[in-house]
Amino acid sequence: MKILWMTALWVLVFLPGYSLSSSSIESWPLFRGDPSLSGLTHNYLPHRPQVIWTFQATDGIESTVAVSSETVFVGTLDGSFHALELETGRPRWKYKAKDTIKSSPLLLGRMVYFGDEFGILYALDVQTGSLNWSFETEGAITSSVNFLHKSIIFGSYDQFLYCLSAQDGALLWRVETAGYLHATPAVFGKSIIVVGCDGYFRIIDSQSGQAKRQLDLGVYMGASPAVYQNSAYVGTFESTVLGVNLEEGQMSWTYQHPEKHFPFYSSAAVSEQLVVLGGRDKMLHAVDRETGRAVWTFPAGSRVDSSPVIVGDRVVFASMTGVIYILKLSSGEVLWEFDTGSPIVASPSIAGGKLIIGTKNGLLYCFGDARSERKKLPE
Repeated sequence: MKILWMTALWVLVFLPGYSLSSSSIESWPLFRGDPSLSGLTHNYLPHRPQVIWTFQATDGIESTVAVSSETVFVGTLDGSFHALELETGRPRWKYKAKDTIKSSPLLLGRMVYFGDEFGILYALDVQTGSLNWSFETEGAITSSVNFLHKSIIFGSYDQFLYCLSAQDGALLWRVETAGYLHATPAVFGKSIIVVGCDGYFRIIDSQSGQAKRQLDLGVYMGASPAVYQNSAYVGTFESTVLGVNLEEGQMSWTYQHPEKHFPFYSSAAVSEQLVVLGGRDKMLHAVDRETGRAVWTFPAGSRVDSSPVIVGDRVVFASMTGVIYILKLSSGEVLWEFDTGSPIVASPSIAGGKLIIGTKNGLLYCFGDARSERKKLPE
């Protein structure tokens, strides 16, 4: 709990346009909820959420939404970027990017940032949707955007990790790797944690862009690292989950299911006791954070590329069959489920007592308290 409040306060102190209010603290400003990509929140969520509203986009949604106290931001596969009213789902504005949007947005002060498959990083005004600036790379940007102080950080399929000024998009530094950077970089203190398709686990100094440590893990990684305290956790395409001690720069443990050996594309959510992530073995896995030993697995019936979110004593995730689940964190017991009827790649966002997630058929769902009025809105 202390770590979450420190993260929230740190965000509020360094970002222009934020104030110390409960609505700000209960926002979901980026993929996985915080700069450490922990996927952990104590924001309120009803135990049996009901559909409040839906929004039908013209193409599929793979991007995880960002949420402020008033607005939901989401990109779609036809290159449209939408701002919707949080309470009603009504459109505020729409911006047309040059190509498909899979990158999840970052909400930072008065701007929202995201990339597209053409390789352009956009910075839009949150109120109007007007373009403040853009930055072009030489490869697709599927990585979501993270931040540290006044800088934004993201990876590209041109094999570079980029650090730009959040204000004007000026290039501060870039780091070349030997493979695609699909995953989102995580923040650990004054360092950036990045993994990629070249099999390396890198700890990068946020000021200089120089590597502090570089571990050759020899495995392809498409998932993003989740940082908790002094460790990072990430699934691999070699059917393993890795725990890395960041202070020592060494592997702490490796987890692999004894029978089913399938890739992990889902990014982990981390609590004090557990590391939870989905696999292409059609299961959600809960692993002891200290030892890497299995605690429980849940059969989802189809692969789980969506990344789970831990909400207090519950975990929320979605499967490729289109079912959204809420499980008891300690045991994996099903507490609630909802069938959307469409595959889900996007991950849940939890803010303001609401669960918001999009599907491959382009339907964005907002769940909340049962007393809320159900609404369906056009694109």
